[in-house]
Amino acid sequence: MSVKRGGGTRGKGMKRVGKYEMGRTIGEGTFAKVKFAVDTDTGHAVAIKVLAKSTILKHKMVHQIKREISIMKIVRHPYIVRLYEVLASQTKIYIILELVTGGELFDRIVHRGKLPEHEARRYFQQLIDAIDYCHSKGVFHRDLKPENLLLDSSGNVKVSDFGLSALPQQGVDLLHTTCGTPNYVAPEVLSKDGYEGSAADVWSCGVILFVLMAGYLPFDETDLPALYKKIKAAEFSFPPWFSPGAKLLIKQILDPNPSTRIRIEGIRNDAWFKNNYVRNRSGEDEEVSLDDINAVFNDIEDQFVTEQTANNDSGPLIMNAFEMITLSQGLDLSVLFDRQQEYVKRQTRFVSREPAKTIIETIAAVTESMGLKVHAQNYKMRLEGVAFNKLGQFAVVLEVYEVAPSLFMTDVRKVAGDTLEYHKFYKKLCSKLEHLIWKPKTDRESRPALLRPTTC
Repeated sequence: MSVKRGGGTRGKGMKRVGKYEMGRTIGEGTFAKVKFAVDTDTGHAVAIKVLAKSTILKHKMVHQIKREISIMKIVRHPYIVRLYEVLASQTKIYIILELVTGGELFDRIVHRGKLPEHEARRYFQQLIDAIDYCHSKGVFHRDLKPENLLLDSSGNVKVSDFGLSALPQQGVDLLHTTCGTPNYVAPEVLSKDGYEGSAADVWSCGVILFVLMAGYLPFDETDLPALYKKIKAAEFSFPPWFSPGAKLLIKQILDPNPSTRIRIEGIRNDAWFKNNYVRNRSGEDEEVSLDDINAVFNDIEDQFVTEQTANNDSGPLIMNAFEMITLSQGLDLSVLFDRQQEYVKRQTRFVSREPAKTIIETIAAVTESMGLKVHAQNYKMRLEGVAFNKLGQFAVVLEVYEVAPSLFMTDVRKVAGDTLEYHKFYKKLCSKLEHLIWKPKTDRESRPALLRPTTC
């Protein structure tokens, strides 16, 4: 993807990091933000993960962050999100990543309930190729789930989020850290005896395959002890539409004994798996240097990176047309403004003709009535509460953009908590904001020119 220019502005303000012109926030977590950006040399759109050096030092995460960046630099495969380079200023670290515009695989499951077997198999084949490549580099993901599987514009899998990944250590064969998402974690990970990273990843891949084909989890309990008991016993049942071949393979993958569990080589030799399978070996022999990462962390102030921020106009961010196209994941911009869809994503949005200040004030009042704590600054707010299962935090970030004169888009992103819980929150929020949300006329010709689908 390439453009002449890109990136949102607040008033006339622009932000630039090296050769990259940065725009809106497209993702946010506890320790980092992800920004849309454009390489001004090539015109290619990228994503930039921004980490504050002070936060990393405060939470003693230097080793962990360096490890995550190193892993992403090492693993270069068509089905893994690509890390291009790492830059640093005196206060921040900038990780330049491939921009993946097809959304999460999780969203496709939520939208359709379950996928046809042939489609689920294709995603699973690509996932196995990516994970086998990781293992060949001594990298174990340890947090595989549909929410960490993105889709590119061609519908191919892109594995992301290596924050919990493990690199091999000299003379150490077993891992001992209990991590990952409970529903997808292998039974041996729940014990204290140590586990083999490759076998644990294979188990998670099996759970993902089940979810793709069933539309629901094989192991799902609100009570953690009950969930762990089912996982350790591999207690699950197949829905009637699974084919015999799929059942046989999944049973071999979801074997609670890691020593008898099928390995990737066995999966590749399975008759059901081999159907229309072509292995992707691209990038397997590519040599990678970590010198730039070591330089960033060892001598961060010597990096030739400049942050150039113009004025700080207090108005809402202005989103340009290209950014809107990347949001729409295609050329039909009408999907940006159509709330008559059957599902919502982890990142969702709605449009209003009310003033930006009114939008912010109304959302703050509504969400406070929903029991959420509101932190607001200018035209951005963070909403916080306790997760439904009481096991963690639920957090959402909202930001208002001006997409046309007197037309404002509110971007809503999940930061922490369960995605399904976020779906319920978003639908409830929209039901309380009906008077605020603008719905364009359904007649194609009555839409403003910018909102009409583009045809070739």
